[in-house]
Amino acid sequence: MENRLTTKELFETLNQWSRFIKKKVHLIACGGTAMTLLKIKASTKDVDFMIPNIAEHAYIKRILNDLSYKPARGIGLKRDNELYVFDLFCGNKIHTTELLKSPLEKENHIFIKNIGNIYLGALNYYDLIVSKIMRAAQVDFDDCELLYKVKKDEIDINVLRDRYRETCSYDVSEHRIKGYIDSFIARVNEVDENGK
Repeated sequence: MENRLTTKELFETLNQWSRFIKKKVHLIACGGTAMTLLKIKASTKDVDFMIPNIAEHAYIKRILNDLSYKPARGIGLKRDNELYVFDLFCGNKIHTTELLKSPLEKENHIFIKNIGNIYLGALNYYDLIVSKIMRAAQVDFDDCELLYKVKKDEIDINVLRDRYRETCSYDVSEHRIKGYIDSFIARVNEVDENGK
């Protein structure tokens, strides 16, 4: 059985980090981490944070290096005694998707809490769905469907479609991925019609 990280465990880790972080840093959760912090899912298998400010990203990496975090798969960091990998995305990029605007702008994230000098937020619903759909994994589509089902009164499907298409237009794989949003919208419309 794979290990899953709960919000409680994540807050415990961030509390530990906060003892060593001496200046303000902004962590914006994305992916499954955002879904967990937003109470859409109970847990996540890894930890994904955007650190939009480049200087803050470099600072956090130095702190984590001092705390014995080592490179693990891709951009991930992990300590020997911990089960979870922390992916720390720099700037406005998540994996290969570059967001249209900084997640630090007020409307582009949802504030979660301050933990010492750590400002913790979660990506807004639109960019969260866009970034997951562009990855095109089945688990990401499932997560997006769940998010839409729980928060559909707060999500304008036309705004979502436009945000996806604009974000997609800057991607080198635009031709391949541009139809994913239509598949997703058809899927959630079918769910709406069936009342599930």
